[in-house]
Amino acid sequence: MILWLWLCCGFSTATGQPDSELMARYLEEKLMADYSVVEQVVRRVPRQTRFLQRLETRPRMSEFTVKSTIISRYAFTTVSCTMVNSGSEAREGVFEMQIPAAAFISNFTMSIGNKTYYGEVTGKEKKHSSDDKAKIKKPPSPSNGKENGYETFKASVFIPRKMQANFLLHYEELLQRRLGKYEYMVSIRPQQLVGRLRVEVNILENSGIVSLEVPPLRNSKHKGNGKVEGDVSPPPSTVIGHTKTLAKVTFSPNVVEQAKIARNGILGDFIVRYDVNRELSVGDVQILNGYFVHYFAPTDLPPLPKNVVFVLDSSASMVGTKLRQTKEALFTILQDLRPEDHFNIIGFSNRIKVWQQDRLEPVTPNNIRDAKKYIHNMSPTGGTNINSALQTGAKLLNDYIAQNNIDARSVSLIIFLTDGRPTVGETQSSKILSNTKDAIRDKFCLFTIGIGNDVDYKLLERMALENCGMTRHFQEDEDAASHLKGFYDEIGTPVLSDIRIDYPEDNVEQVTQNFFPNYFNGSEIIIAGKLINRTSDSLHVEVTASNSKKYILLKTDVAIDLPSRNDIRAVPGLEDGRGVQNYIERAWSYLTIKELLNSRLKSNDNQEKEYLTEKAKSMALTYNFVTPFTFLKMREAGLHSEPPQEELISPSTDGIGEKLQSLQGHKAPPGIHRQQDKQRIKITKTSADGDPHFVIDFPSSKFSVCFNIDGEPGDILRLVSDHKESGVTVNGQLIGAPAPPNGHKKHRTYFSTITILSNKPERSYLEITPTRIILDDGERLKLSCNRSAVVRSSSLEVSISANSNVTVTIRDTISFVILIHHYKKPAPYQRDHLGFYISNSKGLSSDSHGLLGQFLNHEVKLLQESLSRGQQQVGQNQTEALKPNPTNTLKVKGRLVPVVWKQRRIYNGQQEVDCWFAKNNADKLIDGSYKDYLASHPFDIGTSAGTINSL
Repeated sequence: MILWLWLCCGFSTATGQPDSELMARYLEEKLMADYSVVEQVVRRVPRQTRFLQRLETRPRMSEFTVKSTIISRYAFTTVSCTMVNSGSEAREGVFEMQIPAAAFISNFTMSIGNKTYYGEVTGKEKKHSSDDKAKIKKPPSPSNGKENGYETFKASVFIPRKMQANFLLHYEELLQRRLGKYEYMVSIRPQQLVGRLRVEVNILENSGIVSLEVPPLRNSKHKGNGKVEGDVSPPPSTVIGHTKTLAKVTFSPNVVEQAKIARNGILGDFIVRYDVNRELSVGDVQILNGYFVHYFAPTDLPPLPKNVVFVLDSSASMVGTKLRQTKEALFTILQDLRPEDHFNIIGFSNRIKVWQQDRLEPVTPNNIRDAKKYIHNMSPTGGTNINSALQTGAKLLNDYIAQNNIDARSVSLIIFLTDGRPTVGETQSSKILSNTKDAIRDKFCLFTIGIGNDVDYKLLERMALENCGMTRHFQEDEDAASHLKGFYDEIGTPVLSDIRIDYPEDNVEQVTQNFFPNYFNGSEIIIAGKLINRTSDSLHVEVTASNSKKYILLKTDVAIDLPSRNDIRAVPGLEDGRGVQNYIERAWSYLTIKELLNSRLKSNDNQEKEYLTEKAKSMALTYNFVTPFTFLKMREAGLHSEPPQEELISPSTDGIGEKLQSLQGHKAPPGIHRQQDKQRIKITKTSADGDPHFVIDFPSSKFSVCFNIDGEPGDILRLVSDHKESGVTVNGQLIGAPAPPNGHKKHRTYFSTITILSNKPERSYLEITPTRIILDDGERLKLSCNRSAVVRSSSLEVSISANSNVTVTIRDTISFVILIHHYKKPAPYQRDHLGFYISNSKGLSSDSHGLLGQFLNHEVKLLQESLSRGQQQVGQNQTEALKPNPTNTLKVKGRLVPVVWKQRRIYNGQQEVDCWFAKNNADKLIDGSYKDYLASHPFDIGTSAGTINSL
């Protein structure tokens, strides 16, 4: 556990003081309260840049943060952006974010001024209109903004003067392995310098992380390519740390560092690459909550021979840079062909030109030289006859396979490149698709590449999908040579063919694609499904495949009862909602939806298309994904604050957890019904409130006990201490106020701060004051008490009812309610303060202690002195008769405590409590003296030698 805490809390090497980090953050919060000073000292901007910023008329972006959690290749990303309109009139604020085209948006929230809008994923009808408050755009194709596998999400709103807008975008993706690495990319293009910019990437891979690297920022001209020449050091301010299975990467440049990179705010792409440990086996099968995902990527296998035909566009539109870069790439690719390979080259425009007629050539130095000469002499001219070019290539490869005794385990493929649309010969896309499929006849795969904005990307995508290939699209101004070489490297080394992965039919259902014609070195095969029989002890897995020298059959039984291995709830810093905890189920849904979309794209039957559309839409709505058949409809959240009441704004227990608001790193997971938030939390009488007055309720005895603690301003009282067992500690800090006139006290004290600490399953703390709440569970989050909100993680829920109360629930077994006392016109002896109430103590152990905690699992007996006999135990029905008797006594852990009858008001005076009052700072009632309950600082967990233990 220490290792996890070290990683998630800044990689501190000090293990002797487990809460020194919390203390440091607390002091930092106190010392750095004056934000203007911080801005001047830490975020000093060059004079020229400040001048340019003053000339800006658009809203200023004050914060841009990205947090990603990657668990077993499945990435959850949250983008948070704050824009401030400091002008004298409303201005348009544009939130724009490039995200991977393969990603699904899962949530979007906007707050403009005092209004909040949330995105509701809704199914598209054949024709729909929207009257949304904001314009949301995610382009579906290259012509509409898709750039080399990335799309632009855009939200545009008008921000009232002197107000700010907050944007919160969530999206998910399954990382694909290419060239032996997973690559996670975050686009950092805020279009201006940002006061606070931070990217945080957390990675958990149970197989073990290897080859973690963060290259320099990548600009658009290199986007989509693998490593760029000069990849050496990470961007400035990058911090990298990792253990065997967990990694954390942060990037937080200040304004000066941003200006050095790009004064226009377009920094580039922040990239994290890594791989995991693997071996030649059935792969990594992970099972959680009735779902499984299977990653198969064997290593150290010899490459298969390949038969490849390159079909290259040489039409007039390829003139200049495109054709030159294509030639450069082919020169390098030809040099990488292996001696056992065979190849040919076709150039096409309105005419078809074949390098070597009716045959494929072996790879020899002379053939490579001659092929380079042929490519060098290609000249751009004429139109684009895509259909004839593909027919010629398919016939050439089919004839070669039929007429030659080729290796049965070799891999045949066509690599097709064009920059335009069909203009000569057959120009109808449906006919070209049909002709190509008939010509290939499932005997080999077709890989397509499109360059520029004029290419028919949908045609190339569908041709590849229908013929077991892949497609890539590159922008015209990008480095096509490196892109082509990178794409070829992905498919240039086939190591397995005819891979089939099987599971018992009576054990699984709804399994994604499980047959793959080829496996290329450096890639990965992913299958997911649902378990039918969850009571089974294991899942049988069989993998069959061929490689260059042998037929491979791999078998194993994967244990199903391994929740601890794949359950992330015990991993600090990785619990950002229940969606993250169900990452295997979401990976299955992601893959299933992708396959439904691909099947629909390949289908020519309208009825089948309609069925696939409805199925994909239904699943997307279930898992809250934005797809081609769903969209985000913005709705206004019904948040409101309670009105003030005369002198004192009374807190109440109404509405605890009633309002739901998306916040950074904490979002309401799909499938959770919001009705459960509307349940009213029941508060017990056990509390510490007011000056401060303590009440302990004993339900089984049907009476309550109360006492006062006359502390000093600044004292920190330990209210609950169960750090060793449940991991929970609650401390309350006192603030002073003058005593009322003619009072017997020299001063009053109230709780100004309540600090709740928990170290199980992960270390976190809450610091609550009457105005704000700080939640730190690996990610520091500050919330205002005047906004209703709910924040959930795997083990912690914080529900704020605006200006009223805060409910804290830990692991569903411990609940505390903090009442917020605000005075509209406070008297000199009044202070805004807090009241602490225990709602549910089931999760606290019998060894819990503290001023309140020591009584939670102990009973107290009420006794009466009698003149005729010794001690007589008082029954419950006799309590009322004993009220006037001043000699009533409590028996507490063997101690006799004299008490008197009193009435107390709790819940801000809304309810009276009859209680037996113990005088003199609860002398003999509590273990030891009240001074034994003084904590040294708000984060003191009571493990020092002087701590009073339960007697």
